[in-house]
Amino acid sequence: MLTELSIQNFTIINQLTISFNDGLTVLTGETGAGKSIIIDAIGLLAGGRGSVEYVRHGENKAVLEGLFTIEDPKHAIYKLFAEYGIEYDSEGMIVLHRTISAKGKSICRVNGSLVTLAILREFGQTLIDIHSQHETQSLLDSSRHLALLDLFNQEHNADIYNDYQKVYQKLKKTKSVFDSLKHNEQESIQRLDLLRFQLNEINQANLTVNEDLELRKEREKLVNFEQIYTNVEETYNALRGEHKGLDWLSLGLSALETASSHEEELKKVTENYSNNYYMFEEISIELRNYLDQLAYEPERLAMIESRLNEIHLLIRKYGSTVNEIIEYAAEIEDEIEQLENRDQSLQEMTEEITELAEDALIEAKQLHDLRVNGAKRLIKVIKTELKDLYMEKAQFETEIQIRGGKPDDPELLGKPVQLGETGFDQVRFLLSTNPGEPVKPLDRVASGGELSRIMLAFKKVFAKHQGVTSVIFDEVDTGVSGRVAQAIAEKIHTISLDSQVLCITHLPQVAAMADNHLLIEKRTRNKETYTTVIQLEESNRIEELARMTTGTTLTDASLSHAKELITSAKDFKSN
Repeated sequence: MLTELSIQNFTIINQLTISFNDGLTVLTGETGAGKSIIIDAIGLLAGGRGSVEYVRHGENKAVLEGLFTIEDPKHAIYKLFAEYGIEYDSEGMIVLHRTISAKGKSICRVNGSLVTLAILREFGQTLIDIHSQHETQSLLDSSRHLALLDLFNQEHNADIYNDYQKVYQKLKKTKSVFDSLKHNEQESIQRLDLLRFQLNEINQANLTVNEDLELRKEREKLVNFEQIYTNVEETYNALRGEHKGLDWLSLGLSALETASSHEEELKKVTENYSNNYYMFEEISIELRNYLDQLAYEPERLAMIESRLNEIHLLIRKYGSTVNEIIEYAAEIEDEIEQLENRDQSLQEMTEEITELAEDALIEAKQLHDLRVNGAKRLIKVIKTELKDLYMEKAQFETEIQIRGGKPDDPELLGKPVQLGETGFDQVRFLLSTNPGEPVKPLDRVASGGELSRIMLAFKKVFAKHQGVTSVIFDEVDTGVSGRVAQAIAEKIHTISLDSQVLCITHLPQVAAMADNHLLIEKRTRNKETYTTVIQLEESNRIEELARMTTGTTLTDASLSHAKELITSAKDFKSN
């Protein structure tokens, strides 16, 4: 969840730090007090589009920072950390940072690591889900409906979807190679000439595995021959030469053996001494043999330098090591064979494409069937949610169309059916809000108030599947009142049971349902405007709910109504 938000020099906000809790947090206040500015700041932390207009007048930059805490060790955010090599706190604390300069430049960080805006957006969208009246329109965009259905049905279709992806990606790659080979004959001939030249150049070099490593090792020995010889000879002389190290050790051994013949406790020490003495004696023999065999070969060094130069020229063209060059030679040998047998290769690929297309179609058909069953379940749960929001007469349908034809028609197998990244399905959600009217696309049949309720129904269904830690509603309750307002309040609360919810609202019914209530006020000091945030206790909440009901003038009736709303909300939440 979003634990803390820090804002500096952002529009009318000079400096502001807000701590958030889990559950439902509502933000209320007069129009223009800065409620939406706070949501805008969160949106920019989630990778939204920035502008110099966000920088407070007279300041050089605006600075935004958000602290998030993640309790689920399997949360999708950790895949992003691994993908981009960013360190993360073992306790699940994540900091998103964004600076917007007065010149329009943005600096983005995740846990202190510099990232691009696109990467910040990936992290932000994994943590935060913002819904405003504008975002509601985006949610109902039919191009997103297939993804929403799959999200709802992921428990059932995830394995089949992955299987389809494997087959489809292989089909896509094979088709690409086939098209390249078929339609670019002249390029294929030129490519064949180039590959033959490269293979011949590599083969003439007669490279062996790890040859470059072994040659460099040998060159190191020859280049440092004099130092190696001197150091080994000094070691040998210390043992056998004028320093007579072994002679002194032998003298010590003889004396210790005499002493141990009279003292039992010295026998163990004598045995250890003796073993080490003979070990050093063997070492001296090995050093002598090494010196006798060691010889400086300038001709061999020259030959190694020449060979390494030859290998270096090949490395510049074909790989960073000899082993990579050998692997590359094997690859181009296969490609040469393919190009030399172009007609046969095309025939083999045609057969492979047919088989892959059939396999992909089978997987897509299974995916289609799962989506059909998932759509039936989705229709039921959406209707239930709409009923709770007093849209019990609304008819909701999920239309699944097939690109190109019917997959169960044998004559269309692998031909007219158009396979894509997600299969061959096209999904669109349809709705009728009035009895007797046919279902139509959502954005063509719903009013503003209805869109808010539809969006809440969707969010209630999809929130637990999306994995976001914080859901933000920015005045999505506009255009409703009475019992519908109460139903919306209850629905927002139920969403907060699965995710932290931040909600800007003008409805007292929604504000009464809050677990945490923040009052946003705009004040003036020294001719400067600034925004404050006040955590309301229950007595202050009653006054704020009364003000939301009647305006600035508080009456006994409005205060009494506010108390009733809070009591009713407590009863609802306790059930």
